[in-house]
Parts: sequence; structure tokens; C-alpha cells
Amino acid sequence: MDKKKSKWKRVTGIVALLIVTNLITLGLSNYISFKLPDGKVLVSRKTYENIVDFEKLYTIKDKLDKYYLGEIDINKLIDGAAAGMTEAVGDPYTTYMNAEEFKDFYSQTEGNYVGLGIQVGVKEEKIVVVATFENSPAEKAGILSGDIIESVNGTKVEGKDLEKAVTTMKGKKGEPVELTLSRENKGSFDVKAIRDEIEMVTVKKEMIDSQVGYIQVTMFDENTSSNFENAIKDLKSKGMKSLIVDLRENPGGLLDQTVNMCSQFIPKNKNIVYTEDKNGNRKDYNSVGGIAEGLPLTILIDEGSASASEIFTGAIKDYKLGTLVGTKTFGKGVVQTTFYRDRDGFSDGTALKVTISKYYTPNGQNIHGIGIEPDILVEYPEELKGKTYDRSVDPQFQKALEVAKEKIK
Repeated sequence: MDKKKSKWKRVTGIVALLIVTNLITLGLSNYISFKLPDGKVLVSRKTYENIVDFEKLYTIKDKLDKYYLGEIDINKLIDGAAAGMTEAVGDPYTTYMNAEEFKDFYSQTEGNYVGLGIQVGVKEEKIVVVATFENSPAEKAGILSGDIIESVNGTKVEGKDLEKAVTTMKGKKGEPVELTLSRENKGSFDVKAIRDEIEMVTVKKEMIDSQVGYIQVTMFDENTSSNFENAIKDLKSKGMKSLIVDLRENPGGLLDQTVNMCSQFIPKNKNIVYTEDKNGNRKDYNSVGGIAEGLPLTILIDEGSASASEIFTGAIKDYKLGTLVGTKTFGKGVVQTTFYRDRDGFSDGTALKVTISKYYTPNGQNIHGIGIEPDILVEYPEELKGKTYDRSVDPQFQKALEVAKEKIK
């Protein structure tokens, strides 16, 4: 018996030794050893492969150090290389941002910032005005949704220059920004707008009459969903029986805010939107429930309703919970995430915004480059664009009001 136990221990020991040896071998196989003057250094195989793949960048850096006549700013070299890499992807929504650009970008989801009060997107490789904020320098300068931005301060821009154009339009309060725009039936023309502080008031509410409520949502920032819920409560307390939600010229914003706002109308745990990444991994965003289930709903949309606005609109349309009035939406059906934290490798204030997935409405529709069609098509007259807004002559609003009244039982 003792011999058997001894033999079993020896066998167990050999097996354990083999396992440990294999693990060590496997671990070491994922590292490459380099001989340096002070000894050897191990780097991961992935790091080694990156060094080989981007050898040309190191070669250019060496040549610049050796031969370039002027001073070299290493930070500018790194920023330039990173920006060039993302630009080469060919996606206007995938961009590298230096510290200043990221600060400007982040400010738009936090609150006030200094700029023109303009939201832009990309269509057919051109930078297109999605919306202008009320009482903003852009609105005062006569800039309209649908205008194409051809140049900013004399520098020509196109779709791939989206973040660069946005950053250039921001800056110090009181300074002018010169834009060359192109508009259908007008051609190219120049405008000058003066930068000012942009106040981000994203939710406005009122009772149109004793029974119809109206909420305008201009953007989805970090406070939009809670402000929207409060608006519904207030309008209900005033006798609202039917609601108009105006998403015209709403360029989108934060996904979680859209989901929470949409949850007001959709039963808890029902899907609002889902995303799929490059590997086919699906992530569902479901309703958390709300206070407006069953409330008669009419939604105003136009070509300026984009991204998060289309998530809201798409879910309401798929569940047949409301009537869409206006024109076809913008058609942005991709999702980005921003890497900026220490754990992501960005500890210097810079950031990387990357398109990571497509989003789909509950019925499985991806509307990127397509948009969402309204249930009732109503065009906004060209002759009214650029004039002071007057609700009494707005055919889209008047139709939405008619529909909202018809929904009251």
C-alpha cells in the first residue's frame, strides 16, 4: 500500500511539474526578449507586433530628430500621428482629440460653452448643419438646418474634418467666425457670426390649450430625461390629455438620456434600442418604465432630427405608440464611445472617439444613411426658413396639433 501511495505521489508530482512547465512556456511564448546594453528586456508579443507594424513611424521620428532644421515638439508629433491614424479610417465620427479639442467636446454634454450654437453632422462626406440653438449666434447670422459648411475662417472643410471644424468654431467670447456655406437654391455664400456663451436649455414645455401639452427637446444632455419627466408631471397637473413632443432640429446626444426619456411611454423591460458591434455582440437597452404609458403622443420630426432623436422616434414608431409628423429624419444609426480615462491609456487630457457599433430599432431596423419616414408628411415652407418663427403659420405644428386633438377621447 505504501509503495502504491509513493508511486501515486510521484505520478501526481510529474503531472503537476508538466502543467507548471507548460504554463511557463505558454506565458513566455507571449513575450519577446530584447538584448540591451544593460541586459535583456521582455515585451509582450502584441507590443512587438505593433512595433513591427508601425516601424515606419519610428523611422520618420528618427529622421526628423536627425535632420530637421527646426525645433521639434514631441507632443505635437504624437497628436499629429494619432489624428492622422483616425482620419485614415475614413469615418468622420472616429476621431482623436487633443486636450483642447476634448475639453470643447466634453463641454457640450455638460452645459454652457462659448461658440456659435450650432450642431453639425456628416452627409455624403460633407459637413451639414443639423440644428442651430435658439437665440444663438448661428441663428442670428441666418444659418439654417441643411446648410453645408464649405469653409471655416478661410480653411476648406469636408466630412473628415468634422471635429476640426467644430473646434475652430469655438473659442473666445466676442470673436468673429467666418463661414462659407452652401444652400439649396442659393449656392455658396459667406456669413460672419460672433462667438458667445451658449446656454444649453434642452427641454421647454407649455400647454397649447386646456388639454394639449407641448414639450420641445433640443438635445439630449445629462439633465434632459429628468427635466422631461418633470415637464410631463407639470403638464399633467394642468390637465394635459394629449402630448406633442417636438424633436425637430434635435441632433441627438447621450444614449442613456434617450433611453430614460423614451421609457416614459414604453412598458418596463420592453426593448427601446439595441446595438451590435463588429463581432456581432448585441447589447439591449430596455425601458425602465415611466409615468406616461398610454398617453396620446404626437412627435414632430425633420431632417435635423438625428441620432438619439431617431432612437426615440424609432422605438415609438415600432411600438405604434405615437404619430410622427414632419419630414424624414437625418439618418445617423451608429454609436460612438470615447476613451479618455487613465485605464484607457489617456491620462494627459486627450481622447479617442470611436464608432463601435450600429444601433437598431426594436423591429431590427438600422437607419444609418436612410432616416425614419414620418407617418404624416408635412414640409416646412422654404419661404418661412430664415424668418422669425411663428407657430401660427407653421404647417408641421398645426398638423401635429390637429392630430393631438383627434387623439383625445
